[in-house]
Amino acid sequence: MDKKYLNKIIKGDCIEELKKLPENSVDLIFADPPYNLQLQGELYRPNQTKVSAVNDKWDKFSSFEEYDKFTYDWLKECRRVLKKDGAIWVIGSYHNIFRVGKIMQDIGLWILNDVIWIKTNPMPNFKGTRFNNAQETLIWASKNQKSKFTFHYKSMKAFSDDKQMRSDWYIPICNGGERIKVNGEKAHSTQKPEALLFRIILSTSNVGDTVLDPFMGSGTTGAVAKKLKRNFIGIEKEDFYIKIANERIKKVKPLDDELLTYPVEEKKPKVTFGNLLENKLINIGDCLYSKDEKYKAKILADATLLWGDKVGSIHKVSAEILGKASNNGWIYWNIKDKNGNLILIDEIRNDYIKKYLT
Repeated sequence: MDKKYLNKIIKGDCIEELKKLPENSVDLIFADPPYNLQLQGELYRPNQTKVSAVNDKWDKFSSFEEYDKFTYDWLKECRRVLKKDGAIWVIGSYHNIFRVGKIMQDIGLWILNDVIWIKTNPMPNFKGTRFNNAQETLIWASKNQKSKFTFHYKSMKAFSDDKQMRSDWYIPICNGGERIKVNGEKAHSTQKPEALLFRIILSTSNVGDTVLDPFMGSGTTGAVAKKLKRNFIGIEKEDFYIKIANERIKKVKPLDDELLTYPVEEKKPKVTFGNLLENKLINIGDCLYSKDEKYKAKILADATLLWGDKVGSIHKVSAEILGKASNNGWIYWNIKDKNGNLILIDEIRNDYIKKYLT
């Protein structure tokens, strides 16, 4: 990507400005387009105070056909500027997300997940005529079916207390000190919480990647991208929004490099139990022990273990003991040092990697 575009907000119509960006130049896109809410008149609370709803001119379309053409045009350009292994996130509500999803598939984007943002503090349904609308939907898609998109699975699993991160995200709407206000009023009617963008950018991009937001608004994408040391490109046609976004982004301090390394994603070099025997880090004839020392098995010359009348690899024998179909023997078996202390054989493998493979 040409540096003249990086870490800047481009003023103009998103479709026309997208056409000026180079093909295959962007790693990740987050798009928060107009939802075409089709609001009819003003909305009031039961106490007759006016609700600050989304009634901006940019959210108004004369028909579904006009909205669909707008959606097709900007999505087509977004796909063009995505790198071959790039991905896009689009957020919407029930008013528009189903139309958006169809068009995404029509132009060749490959849907990976739909993620439900569940608002822990949603605006009530003041008229009491429908269910309280407490969610929005995000569609995550790669450029095509064969794209090798970025996903930090292990990191996001750790983020979720060592459970697979699910596709239902409980995040409050933007309020309090995070909500940007001018003269006591919301600066932008649809400002998204930084927590939402943090999770998206952290999980599906890398440090140094370029993140594009074709509807930059109040600058949430740029602020979070800067914090996580990604480059950003924003497109926005309203001078007012560009001003508040630039002021906001300028105040952001990037995290230190050491905090953005994704260590749990690093793959260990291939090391076999036999490699440890060959290099005499573990000796033939020694015994391996379970953590509680209830079970032990003797190491044979071919790197198999003998447990009773059972013979097999460190994985197979540990699985046999546990009554499981498979098991990771590296984190089951221990060996005793000269003082009788147990050492996990995975630690010995790590020492081998540091000594011989790094």
